[in-house]
Amino acid sequence: MSTNGADGSAAGPETSETGERRDSRGRLKPVVFFGSSVLILALSIWAIITPTGAETTIGTVVGWISEGFGWYYFLVATFYLVFVVFVAASKYGTVKLGPQHSTPDYGVFAWAAMLFAAGIGIDLMFFSVSGPVTHYLAPPEGEPQTIEAARQGVVWTLFHYGITGWAMYALMGMVLGYFAFRYRLPLAIRSALYPLIGKRVHGRLGDAVDLAAVIGTIFGISVSLGIGVVQLNYGLNFLFNVPEGVPAQVGLVLLAVAMTTVSAVAGVDRGIRRLSQLNVVLAIVLVLYVLVFDSPVRLLNALVLNIGDYLSRFPSMTLNTFAYDQPTAWLNAWTLFFWAWWIAWAPFVGMFLARISRGRTIRQFVAATLMVPLLYTLTFLSVFGNSALGVVRQGNTEFGQTAMNTPEQGFYALMSQYPAVTFSAGLATFVGLLLYVTSADSGALVMGNLSSHLSTPLTDATPWLRIFWAAATGLLTIAMLLVGGVDALTNATIIMGLPFSFVMLLIIWGLYKALRVEQFRREASQVTLSPAMPERGPGGPGTGRNWRQRLARAMSFPGRRGAARFIDEVCRPALREVAEELRNQGVEASVTEETDEDVGLAHVELRVPMGEEEEFSYRVWPIEMPTPAFAMRSVAERDTYVRFEVYLTEGSQGYDVMGCSKEQLIANVLDEYERHLEFLRLHREATARSVLPDHGPGTADVHPAEDE
Repeated sequence: MSTNGADGSAAGPETSETGERRDSRGRLKPVVFFGSSVLILALSIWAIITPTGAETTIGTVVGWISEGFGWYYFLVATFYLVFVVFVAASKYGTVKLGPQHSTPDYGVFAWAAMLFAAGIGIDLMFFSVSGPVTHYLAPPEGEPQTIEAARQGVVWTLFHYGITGWAMYALMGMVLGYFAFRYRLPLAIRSALYPLIGKRVHGRLGDAVDLAAVIGTIFGISVSLGIGVVQLNYGLNFLFNVPEGVPAQVGLVLLAVAMTTVSAVAGVDRGIRRLSQLNVVLAIVLVLYVLVFDSPVRLLNALVLNIGDYLSRFPSMTLNTFAYDQPTAWLNAWTLFFWAWWIAWAPFVGMFLARISRGRTIRQFVAATLMVPLLYTLTFLSVFGNSALGVVRQGNTEFGQTAMNTPEQGFYALMSQYPAVTFSAGLATFVGLLLYVTSADSGALVMGNLSSHLSTPLTDATPWLRIFWAAATGLLTIAMLLVGGVDALTNATIIMGLPFSFVMLLIIWGLYKALRVEQFRREASQVTLSPAMPERGPGGPGTGRNWRQRLARAMSFPGRRGAARFIDEVCRPALREVAEELRNQGVEASVTEETDEDVGLAHVELRVPMGEEEEFSYRVWPIEMPTPAFAMRSVAERDTYVRFEVYLTEGSQGYDVMGCSKEQLIANVLDEYERHLEFLRLHREATARSVLPDHGPGTADVHPAEDE
């Protein structure tokens, strides 16, 4: 009996690479878990014991990176964006993140809402006021406190939150979704390197890649938590006079760990998703609040201007290294930090985006990921940024200095400019608290998944592992706050984002190689090799079918009894005869048969191994469908009928072979087999040898009904 999940992997316990059985919750990756744990604990203890020494060392390393690799961060961030847009716009854009027959798990609205929620973070409130004001009062180039400085101030903030960063998320989501759902590889960073190193991704090289991802992720999340505790600490002080300082901030970190523990034990992933969507709604309320009580016409004019400036200035900004008069401190605090931060968060957010985008094409995924969250962040930053600039330009220098030097106070200081400040400040603090907790919980979940062998791409790590990573993230956040607050977290992120940026370049190479194989497959499928079967699917000229037989087959909607007869009289004998003849020709071949639990009928599969290259798989799978309204009355009395779809390694081919004779089905098998051989020839000529998974793309263990 076959019981499989919608993700394309068998549910329940699974056999590992070494042949052992493991629970669906998975087992640890020792190198990834212990390696990252020891490194994080060592860094945290070192920072807590000698905060001055840690601050000096971190500052020195950041100075070395900004001087030696500043140009590299600019170049590589631009390259990520160019590659993502190229893939989406090219012929590869129609490739699905999943088997060819898969359909999206979510409707357009629900999917867009979750993409929308992914763009919300507490740092958006932190920098929405601080960023534009800082760039206005102390711009990286040009005179401060001018109209041009005001325009630059908002546009630089939009640039740091723009499509360059979202391209990094799109890259990781595209890669993880493609290899996990189309090739049934683990939902882990190492899977993207399969086209480069083959099965060694299951060894030490794969461990090193996942280790780098965990380290980058924990520092990226620690930055958000560090910003969050500072922001929330001041918000609670503003509302309830809670003292500011390290003790209160440590208490907030412990609160996040405690709430993550409750979430891990209770299993409230759906609740976290709903909270994220609630955050979007509440954040929109904040935007409308400022828009209404400030000057709607002025802010809307500024929004249009900002979007125009962003589009027109983006090409020159994206590679502007300020080579002739470099503002090193500004670059470290802004562009280099943001690019490193986006890189550190890419595995985290990319994994979430991949999980919700199964069944989408690469083009759909990239277009939505680049545009949907961007539209929101641009609006949020423009409204709050221009409101803050309006206050400063009206002569309130004290507000300007507050926003620039203590960003956590700047947001609340802006709220104080409008009526009902208790409501707006309370709402902002509540939204910040939800974002803070969901970041901690989601980050712990992702790091737990990266440090575990999981049975399916949709399986999550055990609760204790999530609790451990929540505690480790909290410890690292506390350590960095003791060293130097948000500045220390910023510098540490610049350092830790660098090694993973090299991994992302390897990921691009691996994805490109895999997509080229997709193109070879398409070219092979368009080649007509057998004169007896010039059309894809049964029924072409030369198959011995007259027009009356074709019409009878088209109007046939058989029930389960007729379907069982078709298996016994056509499918099983046809595939066994082909397998027997292949064995007579010296080719290894086998026919397997299992029963589909939902339909109660057998599905039969012919498999032909191809050595180290992708094997040939031809499966005839029964699918129960609603009887169409145009069916003949005698047939339409049944609610459902059975069709038999052909599944190759890349998924369903979309045609029905029910009603074919044994000879016609054999002709179709041979036609698909010859196309597969042509695909292997094209692939060999271009790449010499494929190192993609032996079973190829698709779902050899997929239950098709999950995608119907």
